[in-house]
Amino acid sequence: MDPLFREVQRFRQPWIWTLLGGIALLMLVLGPISWGGLVIVGAVAGFVYSLRLTTEVRADGIYLKMWPLHHSFRRIPWAEIEQRETKQYRPLREFGGWGIRWAPGKLAYNVRGNRGVWIERTNERDVLLGSQHPEEFVKAIDEAVQ
Repeated sequence: MDPLFREVQRFRQPWIWTLLGGIALLMLVLGPISWGGLVIVGAVAGFVYSLRLTTEVRADGIYLKMWPLHHSFRRIPWAEIEQRETKQYRPLREFGGWGIRWAPGKLAYNVRGNRGVWIERTNERDVLLGSQHPEEFVKAIDEAVQ
């Protein structure tokens, strides 16, 4: 069965690539060339480029996967969800940045931007799922739980 909602997000912000490219350029210009350092910058760039957050709304819950860190989907079943709402948030101030972020009593999966879906759970940490389409995401949740 096809999901009611599916979103795939990747780290493609220009500032990330400018920062990594600037570091590599500085290593080449300032130094004796540190091939080990360039390899590390290249590996970090390759890893960041490969990261992707996939979120789906299915009949039995919300599924999320941050590949390549998660090899299978994580599921949040409907029974665990008390409330959900679209939310505008401050990634740096509230969670310390983007990616998979932990804070006391809450967890965030975000890739870009400052909008998402806030999910309050019954017995687990609350979760923020970053989204470029939070209204469609919540609408799909509402359809699935009816």
